[in-house]
Amino acid sequence: MNDPASWGPRQHLDALARLRAATDGTPTTVWWTGDVYTWGPGESNTRVFGFEGLNVGRIVAVEGGYELLARECAFYLDPASREILERWDNPRTENTVEVVHIWNDPVNQRWLENGPRGPFRLPWTPLGDRLCVNMDIPLTYPSPLPMAQFPENSADDLYRALELFQFYGDAAEIADPAVTSAACELSWMRMSPWLPWMRMADRPGGLVFHCRGYKLGSYDEVPQRTRDYIAAHHPEYADAPDAWSEPNETSWTYFRKLVDSGTLAAS
Repeated sequence: MNDPASWGPRQHLDALARLRAATDGTPTTVWWTGDVYTWGPGESNTRVFGFEGLNVGRIVAVEGGYELLARECAFYLDPASREILERWDNPRTENTVEVVHIWNDPVNQRWLENGPRGPFRLPWTPLGDRLCVNMDIPLTYPSPLPMAQFPENSADDLYRALELFQFYGDAAEIADPAVTSAACELSWMRMSPWLPWMRMADRPGGLVFHCRGYKLGSYDEVPQRTRDYIAAHHPEYADAPDAWSEPNETSWTYFRKLVDSGTLAAS
């Protein structure tokens, strides 16, 4: 049946697995592009970066559901030329800083028919012959970058953000058990604090990310410039992980690892 209102937990689970990845375990690449805007009291909202990234993941069947094993990378771009930035002139502080791109490994998820929050269900919205599933994720948790230790990189001892995902696909494909991987388009928006490497300290305001993308036929469809950059820096991001690991990486935990290892100065 194509009507999500009649689905049980397993149908919700399988529909998400074939839309987001591939139920036969084939690695899938989701690519996106967009822009990053600033916001702050008493300031005009401005486009500060272009943004491009990708997630490579594979579905593994486990008892009662699936694991999505994935890693993702994303890059801050010059907003005009769309070239990958290595350094950035911060007009608010008049400092030049090193750009820290996103290298998150892993970004795994576990989807279970009956998980800690009960039976698996998702908010599917019918749109004619298509379906959209949205995932609205408010985040508040202790920051990996406490202000006392990272006064230039953090404005709060709590990390507060809002992630808004929408995934779109053909309703018949999403509901068909014979389909292992349904075509998928996506939109994504994030409201977040200033990035740690921007060195904005406790300046009021933050960032809004606004992106759109889709599931590619293969990693080879990623733009050549981006594949070359990944090959030169972290070639493992061209493929999905083979096994579950935790905890997941974030921009904030990755930044701390760079500082703790001496690879990057916090200030």
